[in-house]
This record gives sequence, C-alpha cells and structure tokens, in this order.
Amino acid sequence: MFFLGIDIAKATFDVALLSEDGHPKCKVFANTPDGFAQLLRWLEQHLVRRDTLHACLESTGVYGNALAHFLYHQGCQTVSVVNPAATAALTAAFAKSQLARNKTDKTDAIRIARYAQALRPAAWTPPAPEIAYLQALSRRRDALLQMRTMESNRLETAPLGDPATAQPIAESIHTVIDLLDAQIASIEKQMHDHIDQTPSLRERRDLLDSIPGIAETTATALLAEMPDITAFADAPTLAAFVGLTPRQKESGSSIRGRSRLSKMGSARIRKALYWPAITAMRHNAAVKALRTRLLARGKDQRAIRGAAMRKLLHIVYGVLKSGKPFDASIALASGGSVA
Repeated sequence: MFFLGIDIAKATFDVALLSEDGHPKCKVFANTPDGFAQLLRWLEQHLVRRDTLHACLESTGVYGNALAHFLYHQGCQTVSVVNPAATAALTAAFAKSQLARNKTDKTDAIRIARYAQALRPAAWTPPAPEIAYLQALSRRRDALLQMRTMESNRLETAPLGDPATAQPIAESIHTVIDLLDAQIASIEKQMHDHIDQTPSLRERRDLLDSIPGIAETTATALLAEMPDITAFADAPTLAAFVGLTPRQKESGSSIRGRSRLSKMGSARIRKALYWPAITAMRHNAAVKALRTRLLARGKDQRAIRGAAMRKLLHIVYGVLKSGKPFDASIALASGGSVA
C-alpha cells in the first residue's frame, strides 16, 4: 500500500509518496490538468498502481477540488479530503519528533502522508451532480453576501465633510450594493428553482422546513453542504462530522477546563445552524426544553448555544433519516442525548 500526501497551493501542489517502509519521495507539480497527468506518470515511474494508492489532501478551499476529482475518477483506491484541524495535532507531533525546524510545503506533504498512513482517513466521494450544482450556487451566494457586507462597511466609513468628496464615493458604493443585491436575489431564485425541479431535493427541503427554527435559507445551506445522511450511522456521528461534539479539557484530578466544541468538521454547516439554533431555543419545544435543563445545571450561554446547535442537528438527522416531518413528541423523548 502506498500513501500520497498532497499539500495544495493555488498554482502548484507538493506531494510526498510513502511506501510501507515509510520512506518519502517528494515532487512538485503544477496545479493544472497537465500537472495532474504528470503526477500519474510520476507514480507509474515509481511502480505505484492506482488500486494500491491512498491519496490524502486537506480541504483548504477550492484549489484542491479539481485534483481530488481527478484522482477519484482515475481509479485511486482511496482519496481522502480531510479537515486541516484533524491533521494538526499529529503533524505537529511528527514535526517535533523529527526535530523539524522549518514548515514548508514539502514537509507539510510528508506530514499529511504520514497522517494518512497512521489513521487511514475515510474515503471521499464527489457529491452527486444536483448537490454539486446547489453547493456552487450556495457558496456563490455566501461570497456575494460577504462582498455586500464589505461595501456596507465602506459606506459607513465613506469620506465625511466635503460633499464634493463624500457624495460620489457614497453613490459608487450604493451602485455596487444595488448590483450585489440583484445578484444575490438571482442566485437565491436559481437555488429555489433548482430544488423545486429536483424531487429528491424538494422532498428533503420540505422535511427540513418542518423543523421549528429552520427556514428555507438554512434548509438550502444544509442540503448543499451535508453529505448523504445514509453515510452516518447515527446522529452523534453526524455531529462529530460537523464539529459539534464537545471537547473536554481535563488533566489528572485537578485540572477541569471548560468544554468547547471540537470544530473539527464543516464550518459551513456550523455557521448555517448558529442563528436557527438561537431561534429554536425560543420556538422549538425540544430545543427549548434542552435550554431550560442546561440553565438549571448552571451551564453558560456558550455551552447552551453549542448544545442547541447539536440538538437541532440531531433533529435534522432524525427527520431526514425517517423521511417524516418534525414531531415534537419524538424530539422531546430523545432530549437527553445531547445534554
């Protein structure tokens, strides 16, 4: 078995190839289709068959998407796309054990390869075409919203005083904001129409929309970013994937740190659930009851918000897994599972 660690940058990617003896062979390729083809030829030169290769790269943005798809469709036995936070502790420990003083793309590739060799992370599967399209639209909407926020902030700090200076700047900013508003509305309509015209997506959106606290915007974001629910054995497994499981800080018998969310998973799903969870604490009977119990136990507001997000995700899992709309009695019956 061979392990290929890949450190992605915008223009290039570094690879480190490990065989069972753990000896790394390193190379840099252009992050282009020609570079992908050169990678395959390089692997063949080292007598690596694709059905014996476990490739691993970090999900650090859009730069690795094309390579991950390429390796998957070229028949690599396993392609893993992992959260950088998941590799951080192991790679840091490896660097310390090797007395590594410098952090470079080459050393990062070696550490990712050793992570794959040690922990054998799960295989990544490209999303179905209808999900990939919805995801692209959803992420474009997020980018447009960020740009709109930036322009709104600029409007607040536009030159004051001389109207001859302030007015044209403000007018320009308003023009850009109007354009962004139009683009956001267009993207949202495309997402709505795409879901309406795709029966499987429409059914799941309607199930999610039945949950108090979740409206169409959140349902759309969850459909775009969450993998097939059948890939998870239970709701806690999904919560771990999203990074909503609490991480305890304890040492011996004397140190008891405040628990925090692990944040080792999908930041986009956590972001999508934040405000809905706050709404659910007021309007969703199951989440509201959880909040009451945690307040009685003296939990702080941050812990309660995290638990509410986790509870809401458990409800999402139950509704999608069962194919039945939200039922408060069922959700209340399972209330203790996330406290």
